[in-house]
Amino acid sequence: MFRPVIFSRLLISLVLMSLVFLVAAAGMASAQDRRQNASGEFDFYVLSLSWSPSFCEQASERGNSGRSGAQCGGRPFSFVVHGLWPQYERGFPEYCQRSAEYLDRSIMTSMLDLMPAPGLIFNEWKKHGTCSGLGGRAYFETIRKARAAVKIPEEFLQLAEPKSIGPGEIEAAFIRTNPGLSPAAVSVTCDSKRLNEVRICLSKDLQFRACEELDRRACRRDEVLMPPVRGG
Repeated sequence: MFRPVIFSRLLISLVLMSLVFLVAAAGMASAQDRRQNASGEFDFYVLSLSWSPSFCEQASERGNSGRSGAQCGGRPFSFVVHGLWPQYERGFPEYCQRSAEYLDRSIMTSMLDLMPAPGLIFNEWKKHGTCSGLGGRAYFETIRKARAAVKIPEEFLQLAEPKSIGPGEIEAAFIRTNPGLSPAAVSVTCDSKRLNEVRICLSKDLQFRACEELDRRACRRDEVLMPPVRGG
C-alpha cells in the first residue's frame, strides 16, 4: 500500500537531483568564455615566473633530476620564465590550433636563456602560444619583451641561503621594484612548503593590469621556503 508513495518520492528526488545537475552544468558553461580556444581572442596575458631552485628540488625528490637538464645543472638560475599565457577575464584558452605550425628549432634555442628547458618551450608553444594569434617567432619575441618589462627584486637574484618568507612579502618586493605594479596584478603560488611561481598580469600591449581571478588561486600559506640559487 505504501510502496507507490515511496516510489513517487524517490522519483521526485531523482528529478530534483537531475535539475540541480543541469543548472550547475549550465552555470559552468556560462562561466566558460564564448570565445573559448579561438586563437588571438583573449583579454590579457599572465607572465609566469618560476622559482627555479624549487623546481629543481621537486625534480630531485621525484627522481627526475636527470630530466631537468641545464636548468638544474651548475648555472645559477633564480626566476625563469614558465610561460606567457593568454587569459580571459574568467578562464583561459589552450591548445587553440591542434595542427599548430612547427616551431623552428632556432626559435627554441634562442629562448634557452629565459626558459632553460627545450621541452618546456615546445609545450608552451602548443598549449599557450597557439592561442596568442601570433606566429612562433612573434610569440617568443613577445615573451622576451614581457620578461624585460618585469624587474626581479635584487634580493632574489643571488639568494645564497634558504629563505622563509610570506607570499605577501614576495609580492611587496615585486611591487617596490616595478613602478605601476599593483597588488591586484601579481600573485604567488606554492606547493605544500615551497615557493613555486610569481604570476604577473599584463595587457596585450604588456602593461601591468589587474586580474582579480588570479588572486583567488594564489598561495594561502603564512610562509613559503625559497631554496637558494645554485652556486649562490
